[in-house]
Amino acid sequence: MGKPRLIILIRHAQSEGNANKTIHQTIPDHRVKLTPEGKKQAVEAGRKLRSLLKPSDTLHFFTSPYRRTRETTEGILESLTCDDPTPSPFPRHKIKVYEEPRLREQDFGNFQPSSQEMSRMWQERADYGHFFYRIPNGESAADAYDRVSGFNESLWRSFGEEDFASVCVLVTHGLMTRVFLMKWYHFSVEYFEDLRNMNHCEFVVMRKSIETGKYILRNQLRTWSAMKREKELVLAESPPPMRKKWGGCPNGYEEHRKDLGRNGVKRQNTIDLFKEDGTTSVGLLELALGKSLREITGIVAHHSTDASQEDEARSEAAPPSLDTKKAQESPQIGVQPASTVSETHRSPVLSPDQLNQLLISTGGRDGGGSRSGAASCSDSSTSESAETEKEDTDAKREKKKNGTKSRDPHSIGLALDCALNRHVGEIDGMGSGVMADALGDQSDADDDRNVNETLAAFDRVEIEGKSFEGSVR
Repeated sequence: MGKPRLIILIRHAQSEGNANKTIHQTIPDHRVKLTPEGKKQAVEAGRKLRSLLKPSDTLHFFTSPYRRTRETTEGILESLTCDDPTPSPFPRHKIKVYEEPRLREQDFGNFQPSSQEMSRMWQERADYGHFFYRIPNGESAADAYDRVSGFNESLWRSFGEEDFASVCVLVTHGLMTRVFLMKWYHFSVEYFEDLRNMNHCEFVVMRKSIETGKYILRNQLRTWSAMKREKELVLAESPPPMRKKWGGCPNGYEEHRKDLGRNGVKRQNTIDLFKEDGTTSVGLLELALGKSLREITGIVAHHSTDASQEDEARSEAAPPSLDTKKAQESPQIGVQPASTVSETHRSPVLSPDQLNQLLISTGGRDGGGSRSGAASCSDSSTSESAETEKEDTDAKREKKKNGTKSRDPHSIGLALDCALNRHVGEIDGMGSGVMADALGDQSDADDDRNVNETLAAFDRVEIEGKSFEGSVR
């Protein structure tokens, strides 16, 4: 028959040692059997092999004498020779199976020590070099290379036999598969150490070239360096996501203020509004809100039309009277003389009490200018004393007695509060933008999740593949 047209190397199915690393401390390596999942993998491998073969093919199997490889071979033959769903062209009695001790796993030194000691040994092996490091009381990959070299020579001589099969199948171990390929294709030591392990029941197919008679490797072998380049490519193609500012401003809050014509205005606290620095409190309020006082009081007028008309008439008739006793007890409001106030500020005019209430209400419940707690139109303040409540009640009763309409100063603050919340919300995007994190920036968890999961997968494969059980057996 001559040289086979195919040489197929198959790593054994999942064993109990792959599922539980500590089992090698009590069970000899050559007696470790397959798991239930491994038996399913072996049967599925037989179906895959059957799809690669021609009905006229003949087969020779060479298998490691370890239990897990022999059980894998039996599982492959079970589905390969099965007559379900159609009669198999490969009857079991025509398939030759040979146990070949030179295909056994690398010797790890009888019963293995604890997992901690094996992990230390594997770290030492990585530092020393995978190919030349010899396991204490066991073998190095170079030792395994020597016996595989002898097997390759024997196999090559058997190709000259007339009855040699058209397909040669080797059922062996992960490291032994790589050592076999290293000997056959003259891989360097560096390339051997760069190779990743094969998966369970993975096929490595070598097909004979009709023109040259040489065997061409049909697989693209996986390497650690290729995985590293792929990881770097993921990082290069996935730049850090753009941090979106609070309210969804892509260029930040300062750029948004430029668009609104408020470049020179800085955010001020409520206490700053009471400073007499040459600018009226009304002016500061207009600058901070981006609306004229006429527009602001127009919002209040919508809340209480009759009361606004009454205030406007009163302001035209005479300046408002001040309670000197209350003025001494309350913070002073810097109101400039009428001659220094612009026409926009001149009409309409709010009383000091109303302006004080307006500034406090727009500054947030804590009065700190941060508008914290100002998102709700409901009044949750509980700091008013009984004396203040009594004065408000007396004032309402006096107005009612004089025939004037009652005007609750809190209603002005609440109305302005709601209106200002809506206005500022339109400016900074609050209430309509994305959720923000603790720093006021948009959370980037969703943007980073895909990249982080991909990088974590790379790291997990590398750790498992270079671990004690991942690179061998």
